[in-house]
Amino acid sequence: MKIEQIYTGCLAQGAYYIESDGEAAIVDPLRETHTYITKAKKEGADIKFIFETHFHADFVSGHVDLAAKTGAAIVYGPGAKTEYDIYEAFDGEVFNLGKIKIKALHTPGHTLESTTYLLIDEQDKPYAIFSGDTLFIGDVGRPDLAQNGSLTQEGLAGMLYDSLRDKIMVLPDDVIVYPAHGAGSACGKNMSKETTDLLGNQKKTNYALRADMTKEEFIEEVTDGLLPPPQYFASNVAMNKGGAKSLDDILEKGNVALDADMFESLANHEGALVLDTRSPREFAAEHIPNAIFIGLDGSFAPWVGALIPDLQQPVIFVAPPDREEEVVIRLSRVGYDNTLGFLKGGVGAWKQAGKTTDSITSIPAEEFAARYKKNKLTILDVRKPSEFSAEHVEDATNLPLDYINEQLNMIDKDKEYHIYCAGGYRSMIFSSILKSRGYDKLVDVAGGYKAIEDTDLPRTDYICPSVSK
Repeated sequence: MKIEQIYTGCLAQGAYYIESDGEAAIVDPLRETHTYITKAKKEGADIKFIFETHFHADFVSGHVDLAAKTGAAIVYGPGAKTEYDIYEAFDGEVFNLGKIKIKALHTPGHTLESTTYLLIDEQDKPYAIFSGDTLFIGDVGRPDLAQNGSLTQEGLAGMLYDSLRDKIMVLPDDVIVYPAHGAGSACGKNMSKETTDLLGNQKKTNYALRADMTKEEFIEEVTDGLLPPPQYFASNVAMNKGGAKSLDDILEKGNVALDADMFESLANHEGALVLDTRSPREFAAEHIPNAIFIGLDGSFAPWVGALIPDLQQPVIFVAPPDREEEVVIRLSRVGYDNTLGFLKGGVGAWKQAGKTTDSITSIPAEEFAARYKKNKLTILDVRKPSEFSAEHVEDATNLPLDYINEQLNMIDKDKEYHIYCAGGYRSMIFSSILKSRGYDKLVDVAGGYKAIEDTDLPRTDYICPSVSK
């Protein structure tokens, strides 16, 4: 028996490869299917099942494409309804995979169809659970995504309480927990950076599994402090129910080299969004006018999903050398399939064609501190409210990047703003969006709050963020 966690850090997502006696199963696959097909071929195994723990909201699954290429059956839990063929498992149903078994445990709460898959080993012993978004390491799934007119987040939280206690906490302490996400995902609040653990340890340390916890306490703690979900979540759920097109087709259309004239024409006449995926430093120095910065070397796909409202938006992009295909793939992971190509030769080729560039002023933290001492500055802290509450520069105003589209009316085009985040990534995204909309008096603080801490700038006293226990 083999189990491999295939973890994608920028999405904080875990897919799983399970194999026994020449038969394999994939749990919660990402859109690029070659990873799983190549691994199975290398191991001499046939992919028999694709187990989906629920309709994912934070990424587009590759299950339909993988099934088409391998003949594997797509398995969902009770109540799942799709526009393509699936096998709808019943609660407690057992699937044979080589010499092991996979048992479907219906665990509604995060969503109604949420299902945990229990792996039973060759000795007929419970070995591991693939818990999806029902149980994370240190947390549980948010219960607000499947709300409708009659079903509230409190109602879903109550279901989650029952699922955890009736289906999961009754399992042996030595069962391994393999969740769908780790720290950084918006599918929970307080996830650990660890991506696996023993169930017994989670019973001791995870606030939501506290033995003496009442259902009322659980509902209160799980729903407390939930921020609104990113705007792309509902669209990704719809794509996962309806069946997304093959990544092969998306790459054929999107991984196309464009010369400067064609690139400019698509931006000016076809309404294509210019996305710059290089580093904050490179973008600040020079970029295509009206481009939006979201760097590949960060939480690229989640920020694209949070900030670009229309998944059908045509996108053209500037990429670091030899990473053009990566951009198309990572956009497609969150449903942005309308990529039209990249600027061949990058900004250098753009300038050689006689076209102008733009820039954003970016200063080191030391210069920011010197300016602070001399003048009254208008300072924007674009981190999350919890980060701002914990500690921030005195006199700063919190305008989280997550909600920039709703907060533009709070920013005056006639004022100069000094902008910082934690490390310089989010502040450059924030600045690029403002710049593209006609805000010119912007000063980015390079290195963000981490660099500011090394100066003598006055800061508020640190307050440890509260975490439910």
